[in-house]
Amino acid sequence: MADFDVDLFVIGGGSGGVRAARIAAGYGARVMVAEEYRMGGTCVIRGCVPKKLFVLGSHVRHEIEDAAGFGWTIPNATFDWPTLIANKDKEIARLEAAYTANVEKAGARIVKTRAVFEDAHALRLATGEKITAKHVLIATGGAPNHGRMIEGIEHVISSNEAFHLPELPRRIVIQGGGYIALEFACIFAGFGSDVTVIYRGDNILRGFDDDVRAHVRSEMEKEGITILTACTVEKVERFGKEYVTHLSNGSSLASEKVMFAIGRHPNVANLGLEQAGVAINPSNGGIAVNEYSQTNVPHIYAIGDVTHRLNLTPVAIREGHAFADTVFGKRDVTVDHADIPTAVFSQPEVGTVGLTETQARAQFSRVDIYKTTFRPLKATLSGRDTRVLMKLVVDGTSDRVVGCHIVGDYAAETIQAVAIAVKMKATKADFDATLALHPTAAEELVTMRTPTARHVRQAAE
Repeated sequence: MADFDVDLFVIGGGSGGVRAARIAAGYGARVMVAEEYRMGGTCVIRGCVPKKLFVLGSHVRHEIEDAAGFGWTIPNATFDWPTLIANKDKEIARLEAAYTANVEKAGARIVKTRAVFEDAHALRLATGEKITAKHVLIATGGAPNHGRMIEGIEHVISSNEAFHLPELPRRIVIQGGGYIALEFACIFAGFGSDVTVIYRGDNILRGFDDDVRAHVRSEMEKEGITILTACTVEKVERFGKEYVTHLSNGSSLASEKVMFAIGRHPNVANLGLEQAGVAINPSNGGIAVNEYSQTNVPHIYAIGDVTHRLNLTPVAIREGHAFADTVFGKRDVTVDHADIPTAVFSQPEVGTVGLTETQARAQFSRVDIYKTTFRPLKATLSGRDTRVLMKLVVDGTSDRVVGCHIVGDYAAETIQAVAIAVKMKATKADFDATLALHPTAAEELVTMRTPTARHVRQAAE
């Protein structure tokens, strides 16, 4: 047997790579992790964590406005963007240090440099050092993708730069209709920016339940966010400190910043994948893997966003753990990618798990829909014009709840618990048998008794 420098070489120090390294080291493997930027990856450094901190900060304006209805008189409040950025940076630095410490405590070695394949078992570090590895795990994640090149693309920022702006833009144009675009639209609007969202499709949040898409758009527009659909950005011009964004519908917009959040692509470039013989999935541009996250080269694996399967941090972590269990724990573990809960931290928040109504109707012959919208209790005194949406999608034959969709405060917190029931294949009768917790918004999930719609697909003759 060939003698290797390490048993496992992990390329990428994000959430998935770190989990895999720690678990593999716990099994006694000699592990090295290469990270060329900062430990923690997209989620910790420039994704979920700083984004959620921004979201929480942007909620404060609403809280101040709502306080009057509850008897509070609050003097005029002021907001300082640089203070938020500085405090966010401190927290991210703390988390980065924790990630680094946890990997090293597990017994793995970290090298802060880029690693590139020279062949299937050898990696060359940017320092010049060559490392041979028995197994390699690619966990390099993804990066913002600006799409087609347009005139003035050099003036456009991504979510990466949005976390480090020196000042809050008074006006910003955001192209995109998914998680990142809408979350940042609401963040900037919450802090007081004038926000316009540009999306090429007929409505935002493509892939989500249609009722969710319509509800979120309506609520965002109530808060003064302009949403323009069925058009794209064609050109961006700079005039001093301002930009003019020209749209495909012939109109133009002036703003201080232009941001694109139209998708992300897997970080597969310049890794030497060709030298290692690793194949790319032609359908999504990510590294092609099987159910064990194994590439076409048996000892090379890939997890997380670089595979472009489900680009969610908990998925990458679970895939990394399963990989380590399988390869170094000597037990076959795969990841079930069905019924994974997800959230959009827009304002209002979205929490969803399972099938949309459209997906369920395509899959099942009988589908029952339970849906309600209502004014949340807080709004009765605050006076805010907002409504909550709750929706259950039920297989009408088995009575199993196959989808749940929530739009409103704490939707993400609620859907995490509901996801357990959906994963356990709970029925609508199980939901009905569960006593309501009053007064909460979530009690609606167990008190909706009458279907709002019933769909029956006729068998082909």
